[in-house]
Amino acid sequence: MTSPIYIALDTPDLERAKTIATRVANHVGGIKLGLEFFSANGRAGVREMATLGLPIFLDLKFHDIPNTVAKAIQALRPLEPAILTIHAAGGRAMMEDAKAAAPTGTKVVAVTMLTSLDGPDLASIGLQSDPAAQVIRLTELARDAGIDGVVCSGAEVAAARAVWPGGFFVVPGVRPADGAAGDQKRVVTPRRALDDGASILVIGRPITQADDPDHAARAIAATL
Repeated sequence: MTSPIYIALDTPDLERAKTIATRVANHVGGIKLGLEFFSANGRAGVREMATLGLPIFLDLKFHDIPNTVAKAIQALRPLEPAILTIHAAGGRAMMEDAKAAAPTGTKVVAVTMLTSLDGPDLASIGLQSDPAAQVIRLTELARDAGIDGVVCSGAEVAAARAVWPGGFFVVPGVRPADGAAGDQKRVVTPRRALDDGASILVIGRPITQADDPDHAARAIAATL
């Protein structure tokens, strides 16, 4: 069975990313590359990471007018990522165009609410201060737009799956029971996230900043 863990390699250092990915390759199901990595290494860096043979989750969180997002995704088509992200707050038309522009076989998932935000943060930008309600609203919009799934915290994934039983749910901000939350505000354990309906788990610092990343990855996998 393929591991549901995607390791978040949020580093600009290509060699460090390759080293960590190689060490944990037998205990994870894929590699997540975000803005930090992509800004430093671009498409060439993604191709280099793809040589390791693990699926690539390209987490660039596109959020712009529909045409711009579609053109940006078209530019990434040769990379054929397994998963890529957009922001659900970009609206239905943007999500529809993103899915139409994506390569066949690439899952397009929409970020509902960043896991670094909480209720007061929502209120500060003029939204209702209930994270669960915001996540459900955007999950329903993403479902109706015809994309593949959403990104949400473990605190909301059960409710999100209830309104979209066939959706693909990416849960970041996952922390082992003894792990530090860091800058994440809405966290759950890997086991809890899976039990509540996560399709894949995105885990970064608990593995990448461990003294022994391979041991940390194995320990987390054992809890699943």
